[in-house]
Amino acid sequence: MQDTIKHQGLRNRLIEEIKNKGISDSIVLYAIQKIPRHWFIDNDFEHFAYQDRPFAIANEQTISQPYTVAYQSSLLHIQKGDKVLEIGTGSGYQAAILFAMGAQVYSIERHEELYTKTKNLLKKIGIPVQTFLGDGTIGLANEAPFDKILVTAGANQVPKALFNQLKIGGMLVIPLGKTIDTQEMIRVTKISNDNFKTEKFDTFKFVPLIGKNGWPEK
Repeated sequence: MQDTIKHQGLRNRLIEEIKNKGISDSIVLYAIQKIPRHWFIDNDFEHFAYQDRPFAIANEQTISQPYTVAYQSSLLHIQKGDKVLEIGTGSGYQAAILFAMGAQVYSIERHEELYTKTKNLLKKIGIPVQTFLGDGTIGLANEAPFDKILVTAGANQVPKALFNQLKIGGMLVIPLGKTIDTQEMIRVTKISNDNFKTEKFDTFKFVPLIGKNGWPEK
Protein backbone atom coordinates (compact mmCIF):
# COMPACT_ATOMS: atom_id res chain seq x y z
CA MET A 1 0.00 0.00 0.00
CA GLN A 2 1.70 3.17 -1.19
CA ASP A 3 1.52 6.56 0.45
CA THR A 4 3.56 8.93 -1.67
CA ILE A 5 4.74 12.48 -1.10
CA LYS A 6 1.98 13.51 -3.52
CA HIS A 7 -0.65 11.78 -1.36
CA GLN A 8 0.72 13.46 1.75
CA GLY A 9 0.65 16.83 0.03
CA LEU A 10 -2.97 16.30 -1.00
CA ARG A 11 -3.81 15.49 2.63
CA ASN A 12 -2.14 18.70 3.76
CA ARG A 13 -4.30 20.63 1.32
CA LEU A 14 -7.40 18.78 2.51
CA ILE A 15 -6.58 19.64 6.12
CA GLU A 16 -6.35 23.32 5.25
CA GLU A 17 -9.76 23.08 3.58
CA ILE A 18 -11.25 21.39 6.65
CA LYS A 19 -9.68 23.95 8.97
CA ASN A 20 -11.21 26.75 6.89
CA LYS A 21 -14.61 25.12 7.48
CA GLY A 22 -14.16 25.36 11.24
CA ILE A 23 -12.39 22.18 12.40
CA SER A 24 -9.72 23.13 14.92
CA ASP A 25 -9.24 19.99 17.04
CA SER A 26 -5.53 19.21 16.68
CA ILE A 27 -5.98 15.50 17.47
CA VAL A 28 -8.58 15.15 14.71
CA LEU A 29 -6.41 17.03 12.22
CA TYR A 30 -3.43 14.86 13.15
CA ALA A 31 -5.49 11.72 12.46
CA ILE A 32 -6.69 13.04 9.08
CA GLN A 33 -3.06 13.71 8.17
CA LYS A 34 -1.86 10.32 9.40
CA ILE A 35 -4.46 8.06 7.74
CA PRO A 36 -4.23 7.75 3.92
CA ARG A 37 -7.84 8.08 2.72
CA HIS A 38 -6.97 6.67 -0.72
CA TRP A 39 -6.40 3.26 0.88
CA PHE A 40 -10.14 3.08 1.57
CA ILE A 41 -11.27 3.83 -2.00
CA ASP A 42 -10.94 1.48 -4.99
CA ASN A 43 -7.75 2.17 -6.96
CA ASP A 44 -9.67 3.22 -10.07
CA PHE A 45 -11.12 6.18 -8.15
CA GLU A 46 -8.05 7.14 -6.11
CA HIS A 47 -8.02 10.64 -7.62
CA PHE A 48 -11.24 11.40 -5.69
CA ALA A 49 -9.74 10.48 -2.31
CA TYR A 50 -8.64 13.95 -1.19
CA GLN A 51 -11.64 15.88 -2.40
CA ASP A 52 -13.81 17.01 0.49
CA ARG A 53 -16.86 15.04 -0.51
CA PRO A 54 -18.42 11.64 0.12
CA PHE A 55 -17.87 8.81 -2.31
CA ALA A 56 -19.92 5.71 -3.10
CA ILE A 57 -18.61 2.31 -2.01
CA ALA A 58 -20.22 -1.13 -2.08
CA ASN A 59 -23.79 -2.00 -0.95
CA GLU A 60 -25.13 1.52 -1.65
CA GLN A 61 -23.03 2.92 1.18
CA THR A 62 -20.57 5.82 1.17
CA ILE A 63 -17.23 6.83 2.60
CA SER A 64 -18.18 10.02 4.39
CA GLN A 65 -16.98 13.47 3.41
CA PRO A 66 -13.70 14.20 5.27
CA TYR A 67 -15.24 17.29 6.86
CA THR A 68 -18.10 15.14 8.21
CA VAL A 69 -15.64 12.58 9.59
CA ALA A 70 -13.68 15.36 11.27
CA TYR A 71 -16.85 17.01 12.60
CA GLN A 72 -18.24 13.85 14.22
CA SER A 73 -14.83 12.90 15.58
CA SER A 74 -14.41 16.34 17.16
CA LEU A 75 -17.75 16.06 18.97
CA LEU A 76 -16.63 12.86 20.70
CA HIS A 77 -13.71 14.51 22.56
CA ILE A 78 -11.66 11.31 22.31
CA GLN A 79 -9.22 10.69 25.14
CA LYS A 80 -6.33 8.27 24.70
CA GLY A 81 -7.51 4.76 25.57
CA ASP A 82 -11.23 5.52 25.20
CA LYS A 83 -13.27 2.44 24.33
CA VAL A 84 -15.34 3.51 21.31
CA LEU A 85 -18.16 1.72 19.52
CA GLU A 86 -18.75 2.70 15.89
CA ILE A 87 -22.06 1.84 14.26
CA GLY A 88 -21.52 1.36 10.52
CA THR A 89 -17.98 0.26 9.63
CA GLY A 90 -18.40 0.96 5.93
CA SER A 91 -15.02 1.50 4.27
CA GLY A 92 -13.21 1.51 7.62
CA TYR A 93 -11.93 5.07 7.23
CA GLN A 94 -13.79 6.54 10.21
CA ALA A 95 -12.69 3.62 12.40
CA ALA A 96 -9.08 4.23 11.33
CA ILE A 97 -9.37 7.92 12.22
CA LEU A 98 -10.70 7.04 15.70
CA PHE A 99 -7.81 4.62 16.18
CA ALA A 100 -5.30 7.30 15.11
CA MET A 101 -6.86 9.58 17.74
CA GLY A 102 -5.94 7.04 20.42
CA ALA A 103 -9.19 5.08 20.80
CA GLN A 104 -9.78 1.35 21.19
CA VAL A 105 -12.28 0.84 18.39
CA TYR A 106 -15.10 -1.68 18.09
CA SER A 107 -17.12 -1.43 14.89
CA ILE A 108 -20.30 -3.11 13.59
CA GLU A 109 -21.27 -3.52 9.92
CA ARG A 110 -24.51 -5.12 8.74
CA HIS A 111 -23.43 -5.81 5.13
CA GLU A 112 -21.40 -9.02 4.98
CA GLU A 113 -19.55 -8.02 1.80
CA LEU A 114 -18.38 -4.74 3.33
CA TYR A 115 -17.63 -6.39 6.67
CA THR A 116 -15.32 -8.97 5.07
CA LYS A 117 -13.61 -6.52 2.71
CA THR A 118 -12.99 -3.91 5.41
CA LYS A 119 -11.89 -6.39 8.05
CA ASN A 120 -9.24 -7.69 5.63
CA LEU A 121 -8.16 -4.17 4.66
CA LEU A 122 -7.74 -3.00 8.26
CA LYS A 123 -5.68 -6.10 9.01
CA LYS A 124 -3.52 -5.52 5.93
CA ILE A 125 -2.71 -1.92 6.86
CA GLY A 126 -2.11 -2.76 10.52
CA ILE A 127 -5.01 -0.95 12.16
CA PRO A 128 -6.34 -3.15 15.02
CA VAL A 129 -10.05 -2.34 14.94
CA GLN A 130 -12.30 -5.09 16.29
CA THR A 131 -14.97 -5.58 13.64
CA PHE A 132 -18.31 -7.36 13.98
CA LEU A 133 -21.02 -8.40 11.53
CA GLY A 134 -24.51 -7.60 12.77
CA ASP A 135 -27.24 -5.09 13.54
CA GLY A 136 -25.58 -1.93 14.83
CA THR A 137 -28.82 -0.58 16.29
CA ILE A 138 -28.63 -3.18 19.07
CA GLY A 139 -24.96 -2.47 19.80
CA LEU A 140 -22.50 -4.89 21.36
CA ALA A 141 -23.80 -5.79 24.80
CA ASN A 142 -21.04 -8.34 25.35
CA GLU A 143 -18.35 -5.66 24.95
CA ALA A 144 -20.12 -2.86 26.86
CA PRO A 145 -19.79 -0.44 28.50
CA PHE A 146 -18.23 2.08 26.10
CA ASP A 147 -16.78 5.52 26.75
CA LYS A 148 -18.06 6.83 23.43
CA ILE A 149 -20.41 5.64 20.68
CA LEU A 150 -20.43 7.03 17.15
CA VAL A 151 -23.25 6.35 14.69
CA THR A 152 -22.29 6.92 11.05
CA ALA A 153 -25.76 6.57 9.51
CA GLY A 154 -28.92 8.66 9.76
CA ALA A 155 -31.23 7.48 12.56
CA ASN A 156 -34.93 8.08 13.23
CA GLN A 157 -34.42 7.66 16.99
CA VAL A 158 -31.66 7.22 19.54
CA PRO A 159 -31.52 3.44 20.01
CA LYS A 160 -32.07 2.73 23.70
CA ALA A 161 -29.70 -0.22 23.49
CA LEU A 162 -26.83 2.11 22.57
CA PHE A 163 -27.62 4.54 25.39
CA ASN A 164 -27.67 1.61 27.83
CA GLN A 165 -24.22 0.50 26.63
CA LEU A 166 -22.63 3.88 27.44
CA LYS A 167 -20.65 4.41 30.62
CA ILE A 168 -21.88 7.08 32.99
CA GLY A 169 -20.36 10.27 31.62
CA GLY A 170 -20.07 8.72 28.17
CA MET A 171 -21.07 10.40 24.91
CA LEU A 172 -23.13 9.22 21.95
CA VAL A 173 -22.91 11.15 18.67
CA ILE A 174 -25.66 10.37 16.16
CA PRO A 175 -27.25 12.02 13.09
CA LEU A 176 -30.98 12.17 13.88
CA GLY A 177 -33.94 13.06 11.68
CA LYS A 178 -37.62 12.38 11.08
CA THR A 179 -36.94 11.60 7.41
CA ILE A 180 -34.09 9.88 5.59
CA ASP A 181 -33.32 13.06 3.66
CA THR A 182 -31.58 15.18 6.33
CA GLN A 183 -30.41 14.75 9.89
CA GLU A 184 -29.32 17.00 12.74
CA MET A 185 -26.13 15.99 14.49
CA ILE A 186 -26.90 15.16 18.13
CA ARG A 187 -24.61 14.54 21.08
CA VAL A 188 -26.10 12.72 24.06
CA THR A 189 -24.11 12.70 27.31
CA LYS A 190 -25.11 10.06 29.85
CA ILE A 191 -25.46 11.73 33.25
CA SER A 192 -26.91 8.65 34.96
CA ASN A 193 -28.84 5.56 33.90
CA ASP A 194 -32.03 7.66 33.85
CA ASN A 195 -30.70 11.11 33.00
CA PHE A 196 -28.95 12.56 29.96
CA LYS A 197 -28.03 15.85 28.28
CA THR A 198 -28.78 16.40 24.60
CA GLU A 199 -26.96 18.92 22.41
CA LYS A 200 -27.88 19.76 18.82
CA PHE A 201 -25.43 20.79 16.11
CA ASP A 202 -25.39 21.20 12.32
CA THR A 203 -27.46 19.47 9.65
CA PHE A 204 -26.04 16.64 7.51
CA LYS A 205 -27.20 13.91 5.14
CA PHE A 206 -26.31 10.26 5.80
CA VAL A 207 -27.39 6.90 4.44
CA PRO A 208 -30.18 5.50 6.68
CA LEU A 209 -29.46 3.55 9.86
CA ILE A 210 -31.28 0.27 9.23
CA GLY A 211 -32.01 -2.34 11.87
CA LYS A 212 -34.25 -3.41 14.73
CA ASN A 213 -34.04 0.02 16.38
CA GLY A 214 -33.68 2.05 13.18
CA TRP A 215 -35.27 2.48 9.79
CA PRO A 216 -36.88 -0.66 8.29
CA GLU A 217 -35.05 -2.32 5.42
CA LYS A 218 -36.54 -1.64 2.00
